[in-house]
Amino acid sequence: MTRAFVFPGQGAQTIGMGAELAETYPAARAVFDAVDTALGEDLSGLIRSGDIETLTLTRNAQPALMATSIAALRALESEGVSVAEHAAFVAGHSLGEYSALVAAGALDLGDAARLLRVRGDAMQSAVPVGEGAMAALLGLGLDDARAVAKEAAQGRVCEAANDNDPSQVVISGHREAVERALDIAKSHGAKRAMLLPVSAPFHCALMGPAASAMAEALDDVEIADPVVPLVANVTAAPVRTGTHVRALLVDQVTGAVRWRESVMRMAQEGVTEIWEIGAGKALSGMIRRIDKSLETRNIGLPADVADAAQSL
Repeated sequence: MTRAFVFPGQGAQTIGMGAELAETYPAARAVFDAVDTALGEDLSGLIRSGDIETLTLTRNAQPALMATSIAALRALESEGVSVAEHAAFVAGHSLGEYSALVAAGALDLGDAARLLRVRGDAMQSAVPVGEGAMAALLGLGLDDARAVAKEAAQGRVCEAANDNDPSQVVISGHREAVERALDIAKSHGAKRAMLLPVSAPFHCALMGPAASAMAEALDDVEIADPVVPLVANVTAAPVRTGTHVRALLVDQVTGAVRWRESVMRMAQEGVTEIWEIGAGKALSGMIRRIDKSLETRNIGLPADVADAAQSL
């Protein structure tokens, strides 16, 4: 089988994620310790036994999810599984792209944690609280969702932000425009259209200030060529150089997450199996809706690690 490793984005966070991995694998525990050191705080304590409201804050959720993904990856490595030998591609959903880059050796773990803290803070502060919103349109494809967003905009920002799978597109922008889109989507045949419980309108033009902040932060970080190609969110195409990665991480802040196309591209490149590494199973559900022929595997617990290693 040709395999890809993928990494989840915001929304997958839960209290206690990665705890069993850290208890079982010293290499996984070391990841959480390294992220704590990089941030100068006890983020691992929040992940292990804090409150979900604090963990869900963008500035915490982003580095926490990355840490959990890399802890699961280091556990796999302890069992003899490596990105270089066992994956043809890596990819991540939004912040998961940073996890993918750490996995592929392009980003240092501590640098990724610090960058995600900057990213989370910059995204949160780019738009005053209450002025932006995101909504999921279920039962509409990308073209229909774009038509809904265009009709709803009326001079404001309203854009397709996440093309998740053939029946789920997330839109983002000014709150009044996104709210208009809810009724318009139903008239276009959406099965459901609902606001999402997020604190800012991610992946749209309103994130321009955050993109500028990330460009500045990325200037101070070394990005190596990934050991296997990254299928990038904003292009849905393989990226092989650190220079290209750097530019795309800036574009990603305002650009749409082209997840459906990314999965299709990996399948076209010969991928037959995709491992979702880290918290939750959201990406696996999307992948099955995109291409039922793709096999999926979730790796977030020690038993998952052992089963995956034995499958090779």
